[in-house]
Amino acid sequence: MNTAAALRLKTAGLWLAIASALTVGAALVLQYGYGYAPCKLCLTERLPYYAAIPLGLLALFLPERLARIALGLAALGLLYGAGIGVYHAGAEWGFWPGPADCGGGTGTNPGQVGDFLNALQITKVVDCSVAALRVAGISLAGWSALVSAVLASFAGTAALRP
Repeated sequence: MNTAAALRLKTAGLWLAIASALTVGAALVLQYGYGYAPCKLCLTERLPYYAAIPLGLLALFLPERLARIALGLAALGLLYGAGIGVYHAGAEWGFWPGPADCGGGTGTNPGQVGDFLNALQITKVVDCSVAALRVAGISLAGWSALVSAVLASFAGTAALRP
């Protein structure tokens, strides 16, 4: 067993888990802290990050061969997430239509009409074809595609590097 390679895989797994957790954390802050309700595609874009966190952590504890497999699986999932992000960003820019059933929800189930009206005032409903927020001219879906692609490249390189 090559200890340098094993250490590199463990380090890559740790950084992958941290970066994925920070990305999901930022999305959750926007959702619960600022009231941006995620659309169907937004929620789908999060799934590869949710999978990459435990896969990255598994790479810390698994033998070298299995750590490579875990990082490779994370890379494939994140590559899928990058594709969803590109599709979502393209729908926001009007390059192609988004899913017909894609719209935002409040994420809450208010019991009273007054609670529902209050929730409507503070919740920003997000439609798949409308960018809820742009940072440096790039929508959140575009940023998700970029981050997913970078993390997929990172995890895939770590998994395949001899």
